[in-house]
Amino acid sequence: MHRRDIERRLQEVAGFEDPRIDLEQYPTPADVAAHLVHLAAMRGDLDRPVIDLGTGTGVLALGAALAGAPAVVGVDRDGAALATARANAARLGRAVPFVRGDATRPPLCPTGPATVLTNPPFGARRGNEGADRAFLGTAADLGVVSYSIHNAGSREFVEAFAADNGGRVTAAFAVELDVDRQFEFHTSERATVDAEAFRIGWDAGPG
Repeated sequence: MHRRDIERRLQEVAGFEDPRIDLEQYPTPADVAAHLVHLAAMRGDLDRPVIDLGTGTGVLALGAALAGAPAVVGVDRDGAALATARANAARLGRAVPFVRGDATRPPLCPTGPATVLTNPPFGARRGNEGADRAFLGTAADLGVVSYSIHNAGSREFVEAFAADNGGRVTAAFAVELDVDRQFEFHTSERATVDAEAFRIGWDAGPG
């Protein structure tokens, strides 16, 4: 499926009904998700099973399924978000399993190479600093390659973390996250958040 077709289908995905600020639940826009999974497909990274950490309402997992990944699983700790993800999978006609669990300690044990996708909490809220670090740690444990989205200005941190954990950033690009007003502290109806996406090759792989 072409990138534009993936984006069009992902626009049908419902977002969070009652987003939780403690989990920094912001939706991944359809265009960003389509870009990420299209790049992964072009690099051959969807030729292996895919794990979506902190899947939320399932947009990255469903994007990977639409792009042709042989097997996809999404993991999230929020049962309400997973209910929406399952409804989204049914809407798109994709048999993607969604598992409830802590994405930083997922109840998964891949038996072979896997690709990890994640739009983790950025850790921008007080008391939640460094939240994306734990997601990268899990990506290093489970995947041979990962694609992740982080706050703008994170490249130095991501490169250093990868180097310290047997990995290397092999692609980096800017993305924009268009976010509708969903929390009381938001002052406008819609805002654009500058972010960065990274592809990391993890030399060690699972185990």
